[in-house]
Amino acid sequence: MNLDSRIYIAGHRGLVGSAIHRELTRLGYTNILTRTREELDLLNTNAVNDFFAKEKPGYVFLAAAKVGGILANNTYPADFIRDNLIIQTNVIEASRINNIDRLLFLGSSCIYPKLAPQPMPEPSLLTGPLEPTNRPYALAKIAGIEMCWSYNRQHKTKYLAAMPTNLYGPGDNFDLNTSHVLPALIRKTAEAIHANAPKVTVWGTGAPRRELLYSDDLAQACVFLMNLDEARYSTLLSATDPPLINIGTPRLAPHHHPRTGNPPNLGPRPQHFEQLSIEIGQLTRGPVLPAIPLPLPRFSPPDPKVVLTPVAALPKIAAVAADIPHREQAIRGSILHEQLRQAKLQYF
Repeated sequence: MNLDSRIYIAGHRGLVGSAIHRELTRLGYTNILTRTREELDLLNTNAVNDFFAKEKPGYVFLAAAKVGGILANNTYPADFIRDNLIIQTNVIEASRINNIDRLLFLGSSCIYPKLAPQPMPEPSLLTGPLEPTNRPYALAKIAGIEMCWSYNRQHKTKYLAAMPTNLYGPGDNFDLNTSHVLPALIRKTAEAIHANAPKVTVWGTGAPRRELLYSDDLAQACVFLMNLDEARYSTLLSATDPPLINIGTPRLAPHHHPRTGNPPNLGPRPQHFEQLSIEIGQLTRGPVLPAIPLPLPRFSPPDPKVVLTPVAALPKIAAVAADIPHREQAIRGSILHEQLRQAKLQYF
């Protein structure tokens, strides 16, 4: 991509899209195309086609999606599979019609089987049953990968699918009914501090483990992939394998139990985190293992212990991060990033 290339970010106000927008801006790209949901409804095929025909982007980051945590996926499974299939179909087909040079489709590590080997390599796709709690969303994302692969084979496009591990950062969803685990815990802890509450109720057993990746690190990887020279980019496109690359770390930390007690210097923080036993989702998700050793920048954590986090430790991490207001516009991602890293080191 040249600095003046026309680059469309679908979903530029979300966790991933906003991070890509920040990274492109930081690098000096001057022709970034964005539209809010009110300006362009990606569920409207005609509107999407009209936008592409008028704006003629050369590159597309497809980060728009309907996303949510366990409760949202269980409550609205039809919405998750329907909306995601429509959004990605509209954008991918409009990209084909308008001869988009490169498209990067953003997926999720939930595409891999519930009992996938750890770390999860790309070839484990479709080798076993999915985690039931988010299967509709995962199937939609798998369909997006298949679309990119099919379009490449039939229409000679150059569409790539990137599968990041579990993300956090600025622009995250902090709604308690629809968010993922870390933002929900940050909000619960922040509100407990504000209310001077003695305890916080969290979901699950604490047994699941997750790899966590900062959204700006993912954005650097996405821009890196889109800027690969033609020869290296072509190695990711195959007639025999999906155009799929994991974004994460190839290292798997052993299962450590978090130490008891609270992080230092917490002041009047909640002293007890009460477990509420409900569906916990996939027991272990991540790290994801890229098949091709690309020199992706910055997202190998500085210490192997930071790679995989027992969910039982996350309330402690949330307590450290809770000084940052949970409202989206007030999140200072770099501070949260460092506090999260330090808290994970502290509690292994």
